[in-house]
Formats: sequence, structure tokens, C-alpha cells
Amino acid sequence: MLRRFFVGTKASKLENQERQAVWLKEKLIALGPTFIKIGQSMGTRADLLPLPFVKELGTLVDQVPPFPNDAARAIIERELGRKISDTFSEFDAEPIAAASLGQVYRARLHTGEEVAVKVQRPHLEATIKDDIFILKKVAAFAERFEQLNENADWAGMLREFDQTIHEEMDYVAEGRNADRFRENFKNWANIRVPEIFWHATTKKVLTMDFIRGTKVTDLEEQARKNISPSKVNRLLIKTYLKQLLEDGFFHADPHPGNLLVQDDGRLTFFDFGMVGRIDAALQSKMIDAFFHVVGKDPAGIAQDLIDLDFLKPGTPHSVVKPVVERMFEFHFNLKLKDVNFKELTYDLADVMYDYPFRLPSNFTYIMRALMTLEGIGIITDPEFNFFETAKPYAKEFMLRREGRDFRKRFVDRLMGRDEGGKIDWDRTWKLAKMAFKTVLNT
Repeated sequence: MLRRFFVGTKASKLENQERQAVWLKEKLIALGPTFIKIGQSMGTRADLLPLPFVKELGTLVDQVPPFPNDAARAIIERELGRKISDTFSEFDAEPIAAASLGQVYRARLHTGEEVAVKVQRPHLEATIKDDIFILKKVAAFAERFEQLNENADWAGMLREFDQTIHEEMDYVAEGRNADRFRENFKNWANIRVPEIFWHATTKKVLTMDFIRGTKVTDLEEQARKNISPSKVNRLLIKTYLKQLLEDGFFHADPHPGNLLVQDDGRLTFFDFGMVGRIDAALQSKMIDAFFHVVGKDPAGIAQDLIDLDFLKPGTPHSVVKPVVERMFEFHFNLKLKDVNFKELTYDLADVMYDYPFRLPSNFTYIMRALMTLEGIGIITDPEFNFFETAKPYAKEFMLRREGRDFRKRFVDRLMGRDEGGKIDWDRTWKLAKMAFKTVLNT
């Protein structure tokens, strides 16, 4: 009877899950910062939850009222070790933004710079520590029941969240992330990252440039300022391909509140508390997957899923190919411009929950970022298609990276410096053909 109530009959199962997903989102918001952040993280974990929950939690945003201004000012003075008036010549009475972990004030330094000051919520660390302690007890209890863990590693997800939330709470780390991102884009005149004022920054207070601009999704204001939303969107996609395929370091939360377009068309990135890192080995595997998607090769994609650790431990590899072929059959019959990344992702989410797949932790942020980017693209450009927009830039970055790696391997081989490694001539031939077609099309 309990199963029938919570899960429902086959006909009503989806409807029940959709209703339960809305209920869960509302409860997470009511429970506060820890649970809002957990919900946002779970919104990408198709291996842990059915698709209706993934969709609903994917819309979860910080909806937390601001905390008292007196408390904020006291935290700033305690952290900086001096009165606010000693650091700032101006400091607004009310915050301009409030989120689950902190809130932001406009101010001005004595040296004249207009700045944004982010201050962490009082007692946040203790609150999150207590919440995680309780959740670990719940996860340990759930491990006693095989059915609850058949498709989910709740303890593993909680460990991952614990690490991530503590990184996001460290504003010194966020400032360093911003500095690194700015350095990566120092040769891109159309990208801006706020400067960090380190003399007024601690683990709980972050002071940076105050930058005005228009939200990437505010089409009316962009039109009024003669800014092309489609150009901004293409620039945004290009920056992410550089971050993912070249830098191996990316902004993991590109929602519209963290992206502003300046009047001169420059794109500004904010909030580097949540970043992702990709090592060279993972980048190479992602490039392999790109070849197989472009080449409409289900067997290759199945091998990519194995190589990228998308299979649950102990799963026979023989089960992968037919599942992947069925999943991609419809999408491979479409032209690239008609393939929707979010629909493809949701199809993958359904398969991951029903079959022995899991989302590796190093892909959680990647999937979240790409789905958010497509959502922005669809709002800003009715003709937008993620794959069609990304394809030329992806080729450019891949050819540059793979060509550089090939040259190194080739020279090492000639000079006798290689350690028995072989040059993948089949891969090299594919690169050469791609380069040739690219040249012909330019």
C-alpha cells in the first residue's frame, strides 16, 4: 500500500513523481542554505533521481531573505579588523543582492574605486556542519536497505557535496579562482572579470570591482543599447569551449545572475565560488566523444561511456552498446541543427536511472553548466542550437590542442624521448581530415 501511495500505478507514476518533485523543492527552500545547495547539486544527478525530480530541482535557485544589516556590518568589521569607515568612504545601508550563502553591498574605497562587498551569512559554517551531520546519519541508515541504494550512492554524493560547499564558503579561494579565470582570458578583450581587492578580502568577506551591465537574458535592454544577444551568446559558448577543452578550469554556475553584458558588448563573469576542473586525460576522452557524436558512431559512444566511468562498478560492458544505440537512434537521424542538448540530456537521464549507469562526479558541474548555457541560448536567440553553435569553435580548440599534443609526441618519438607510447595514426588521420574540411569551409 505504501509503495502504491508513493510510487503509484504505472499509469500515475510520472504524475506522482512530478507532484513529489515540486513538494521536495519547496521543502528544500524552507529548510535553508544547506538544503538549497544540495537540491541544486541533485538537479544534475540523473543517476540518483528519476527524471521529474531532475527537471524540477534544475529550476531551484537561491530564494533566501537577507539577514540583518547590523549583523553584516559586524562580520565585516570583525573579519577586516577595523571599522567599516576605515576601509570604505561609502557603504550602502541595504544589500543589493541576497543568496543562500551571503549577501552583497555596494561601497566605495577611500582610494575612489566603487566596489561590491560580499559578506557571508552569520553562523553559516556551524549551520551547514550540523545539517551535514544529520544527513550523514540519514545516509548511513539508508545504506541498510538495499532497495534504497540500488541506484544511488547517497553517502558518496554527500561527501562530494561536503567538499564542494566548504570550497564555496571560502571567499579567499573564490578570489583566487577569479584571478586564475582572468589570467586565462587576459588576451580576450571582450571578456571581463572583476578585480579582487585583497586588502579588504578574507574567508568571509570578498571585495571586488562593482561592474554595471545588462543581464544576458534582458533582451529589451540589450536592444536599447544596440547589443546583439546572439553575438553575446556565441561569445559565451566560445568561452566555455575554451574553459572545457583548453584551460581545464571552468565557471560551474553560469546562470543569468552571474553574467552581465556591458554597454560596449563585453561579457563579465561573476561569482567564482563554484568552479570545475578537468585534467588532460579527461579532456582527451571528451574529444574522443566529440568525434563519435559527429561521426554518429554508437559503438564509439558506448566505449566513451565506459572510458569516462559512466558504468556502475561490476556492470558487464556488453549491456552498454544496445542501450546506447537505442538512445541515440532518434537523435542520429536528425540533422545536427535539430538536436537539442537538453532533450538529449534528459533522454540520457532517463536511461541512467533505469539502466546501470551513473554520472561521474567530475561530470556533475559540466552537465549543469552546459544545460544552463543552452537555456540562456534559447532565451536570447530563437534560432539557437547548442551543437550547431559549438561545432566550429569545438573544432578550432580541438585541432589546436590535439595538434600541439601530436607534435610533442612525434618529436619525442624522433628524439627517442618517448616511453614506449604509440602515435594513434587513425586519430591523427581523422584530425587531418577535419582540419582539411575546416580550411575548405573558411
